[in-house]
Amino acid sequence: MFLNHRDAPPLLGHADVPARVTESYILTGYRFPTYTLRQCLLSAFRPTNETGNFWTHFLPVFVFAYHLVEVFWWDGAPPPGDPFFYPLWNYVLGVLFLLAASSLAHLLNSMSLVVREVCFFVDYGTISAYTVGSSLAYYYYIHPRAGVLETGQGWAANGSSTEPPPPPPPSLLASYGFPGAGALFEAFYVPSSCVVAIICILSCCNTRQRWRRHRYLIRTLVFLLPFLVSSTPIFYRLLTRSPYPPASASFASSASMAGYFYRHCLWLVVSAVFNISKVPERLAPGRFDVWGHSHQWFHCCTFLSILDEFHMIKAEVRAVLLRPMLALPEEAAAAAALTALPGPTAPATYGVMLLLQATIAAIIGWFSWHAERIYGAERDQLARQGPKGHKCH
Repeated sequence: MFLNHRDAPPLLGHADVPARVTESYILTGYRFPTYTLRQCLLSAFRPTNETGNFWTHFLPVFVFAYHLVEVFWWDGAPPPGDPFFYPLWNYVLGVLFLLAASSLAHLLNSMSLVVREVCFFVDYGTISAYTVGSSLAYYYYIHPRAGVLETGQGWAANGSSTEPPPPPPPSLLASYGFPGAGALFEAFYVPSSCVVAIICILSCCNTRQRWRRHRYLIRTLVFLLPFLVSSTPIFYRLLTRSPYPPASASFASSASMAGYFYRHCLWLVVSAVFNISKVPERLAPGRFDVWGHSHQWFHCCTFLSILDEFHMIKAEVRAVLLRPMLALPEEAAAAAALTALPGPTAPATYGVMLLLQATIAAIIGWFSWHAERIYGAERDQLARQGPKGHKCH
């Protein structure tokens, strides 16, 4: 009875809905933007042109959760609430909010023209927040000195010792001939990621009210910037030798980082191609309206990129948990000062994300207010007339 669609509003062609809700080369399966919340939820089980967009980011929530659980079953892992896992939780929440917001944006956007705009503003906001969650995970687990804990802090590795960890080795950044680079990186990496995230949501929200002709290209390219900024620790690690001794268990765990990162990049490139090219529907308009159009492939590829990124982060988390002494050239070790990467704290992780989320919420609020001014009158007119009273365009 829940799936009885006899009383559901009919699905329409692209000429029967406002131009604002149409997509290039998608000709059928449209919902008129006057759906109730219940009708939107039920439409997840109807053959609309948004059905696949919903499921391709909703089902991955459970796949991602499945891969998360194993982290807390590792031998020697601290409790899930331990500060060591603060960066990981920020990353995990960023991913889950991204997937949930994306799937719900595609499911609920037919409630009205204004709700449609707000849904995708929230979608862009969660993508921006996710990039900062990634940066926090990279900073604390893939940072060149991530395997070093301050003397007297941390827990017993593998539960085998209650002695404090040995004194930390010299800064890797200093040891490889970049004087002052370590301090510069640690001071500006996370703030830079936050600034770039704010630039991204501002740019993406603007593409819904201007720059519409090249909106897909802009939205795709604008997220290249946070990728480059966030991946700085990975680029450094790829260009230098592993910080872990070759014979150590941490080295074995960390060795998979490059492979996962390259696959992560590959899926991002493929997803960008789908998002910009609008293939395959460009080649056969109307044939891929419900299943198989480019946005669904875009969703699949972006999730695969996230999954490979998560595997990469998990490998580095495990390497840090095993916590060997970092391997450095003897002459560098003798010359460099003994420094340690401070461990994660609530203000440095959750605090950063909360401040960012408050900023993103303010940006979404401003653009939503602007959308109400632009589409409010048309929304009310469509609500009065319905599909039959709407003039074809």
